Amino acid sequence: MLEESWTIKQSLYSVTGKRRDRAAWLMRPNDSLLDTVAENLLDRLEDCKRTFPTALCMGGSLEPIMRLIRGCGGIEKLIMMDASYDMVKLCKEAEQDLPNKNVETSFIVADEEFLPVNECSLDLVISSLGLHWTNDLPGAMIQSRLALKPDGLFLAAILGGETLKELRIACTVAQMEREGGISPRLSPLAQVRDAGNLLTRAGFTLPGVDVDEYTVRYDSALELIEHLRAMGETNALFQSSKILKRETALATAAVYESMFAAEDGTIPATFQVIYMTGWREHPSQQKAKTRGSAAISFKDIQKQFGGGS
Repeated sequence: MLEESWTIKQSLYSVTGKRRDRAAWLMRPNDSLLDTVAENLLDRLEDCKRTFPTALCMGGSLEPIMRLIRGCGGIEKLIMMDASYDMVKLCKEAEQDLPNKNVETSFIVADEEFLPVNECSLDLVISSLGLHWTNDLPGAMIQSRLALKPDGLFLAAILGGETLKELRIACTVAQMEREGGISPRLSPLAQVRDAGNLLTRAGFTLPGVDVDEYTVRYDSALELIEHLRAMGETNALFQSSKILKRETALATAAVYESMFAAEDGTIPATFQVIYMTGWREHPSQQKAKTRGSAAISFKDIQKQFGGGS
């Protein structure tokens, strides 16, 4: 099923891969936010009345998915993939402590935009908080669809545009005050309205999109930044200036606390998560009726229920 395995050399690592190498060393065990997102994503898998013998989990929070997916969806073969060698190594070491050995697990280093798998070879592709870092998100999703067998399932959770809105506001105010202008310090993220279009553009059928927002409280802005580093979610924009001035960073923390701090001194951070579900086309799937084929109008329905004049 897999093409010849290949490893991305350290010198050729992308910016995202290097950031995730660092995250592998900083990652917190049983991170409550990552676990919650993984659990909610896998709930959608549990709602399906069929099995998925061969599954690919790519990028993002690999370890929570690997730990929580055991026993879900009838998975027999699980492929764990990440662009970071260190992240894959960490995941492989964690797999040895898992109680369920009935799932055959393999590990590869690869990029979501260049999937090293054959077409129509997977029953399930799943990504938890990883795809929002790809340079070509539609292209990565198209490759995921092609890797799926007919009636295969695509599940993904990505961070939405409202994520870290408090930090964005504080950073903008601080930069305007200290530098007289702003530069992109937080990477742009997808909007909810775009998620359905992405699924359709990638060729998935029966697309589904829903959104959750999680508020995490921190003792300080510094603790928030350290958590983002441990998650591998710091800014990877090439055009952002390499060094944030010390006075701007201190001003950002001060503005954050003055604008958003609670009475107990903690500060909130919003994480908007967009959950996407799509299927590879199969003749057995339900299909929408052709436009104009309805046998009754909305006007007649309104009259039937007493809403018409």
